[in-house]
Amino acid sequence: VGPGNGGDLGGLEGADAHCQALAQAEYAGDHTWRAYLSTYGTNTTEGENARDRIGNGPWYNSKGVRIAPNVADLHGDIQRDRNLIYRETALDESGDLVNGRNRPEGTNNEHDILTGSDSHGRAVAGDSDRQNYTCNNWTYNGDDGLAMIGHHDRLSNGNTSWNSSHATAGCSLASFNSTGGSGRLYCFAGD
Repeated sequence: VGPGNGGDLGGLEGADAHCQALAQAEYAGDHTWRAYLSTYGTNTTEGENARDRIGNGPWYNSKGVRIAPNVADLHGDIQRDRNLIYRETALDESGDLVNGRNRPEGTNNEHDILTGSDSHGRAVAGDSDRQNYTCNNWTYNGDDGLAMIGHHDRLSNGNTSWNSSHATAGCSLASFNSTGGSGRLYCFAGD
């Protein structure tokens, strides 16, 4: 789960620190953990692509199942769906299932995972109506922002991408909840 402040993760630095703290609590802090998040470029800063932040792989989930051997397979550069990110393998840091569209009765759907990325792990270009899909580079939690998300369980009425399914209704935690999320993010060991 994210730090609990909607889309305000404290920027990439805060999101990375959150991933590192989660890993440390589960005795996996001997790696450098990075949040799988893209940012858009501004007049004073360069944007970053999530795929360039997480190392070269291979990556394993918290139970030791290999998710992908390399960046190309993770993102389907050569062949789509070469990774193993699904509900049963996209576990949280404790090895527990994350609630998706299929979940215990009375619990919330949390399958929207923040990425700010297109399906190839690159920043989603803004359009004329909205400046960006990264909650202002992960520093904003208002209802009028947007974030691109993926579905960890690959279940949807249409797009089933693990990293680029649709935009949120806003950047507040309540907005995330309204579309099936709780501010979760993917964390990858970058070394």
